[in-house]
This record gives sequence, C-alpha cells and structure tokens, in this order.
Amino acid sequence: MNSSIPEKKYFKIGEVSNISGLQPHVLRFWESEFNSILPRKDSGNQRLYTRKDVESIFEIKKLLYEEKYTIPGARKKLGERRRKTSSKETGQSTDDMKQHLMECKKELEEIRAMLSK
Repeated sequence: MNSSIPEKKYFKIGEVSNISGLQPHVLRFWESEFNSILPRKDSGNQRLYTRKDVESIFEIKKLLYEEKYTIPGARKKLGERRRKTSSKETGQSTDDMKQHLMECKKELEEIRAMLSK
C-alpha cells in the first residue's frame, strides 16, 4: 500500500494525476492497456478512480519506469503477481487449482452427456 495516497473512496483524474505524477492522457492510455485500472464514470462522465485503481497505477508506474518493463511485460508480471496472491489466499498451488478445474470439467461433461440422452 502506498502511504502517499489520501484516505478517500474516489479520486478524479486530476487528483490521480497529481498524486502519481502522471499526465491524464497517460492514465487514460493505461486504462486501455491494463485491466486492473477500471475507473467508474459519474453522471457528468468524469472518471472516478478507486483506491485500488490508484494502487494499481503506482504498481504499473514502478514496473514501467523503475524496473523498465515494456507494457506487455508489465501486463504479464501483474498477472503473475495476481496468480501468486490468489493461490496464497486460497491455500492452493496453481497445479492443485488446475487439477480441481479439470475434475469439475469432467463432471460437467458427464452431466451434459446424461442430459442429452
């Protein structure tokens, strides 16, 4: 978590620009490149970023500007981090999750076969 992010529920694009040091056009571009940035729009069609969006922006900024990742590389790295976080939260390894999904798929195929008889 970044301590320079004020305690607010929503941030307008100008506020996020000031907090992050990024131009608004960069933020708008990143929205199209990274699915972890999903601002809502208010009735006046202004973007409203959540704290999670702003934290993602800082994470992306670090990957691109400090660690020198390309946009596709940063996208891949973020996906890897999220998969690791997800497996830690569930207490399952990626292999365990794949095995579970394969078992579910097999069961669903068996149900489909029974229903089509």
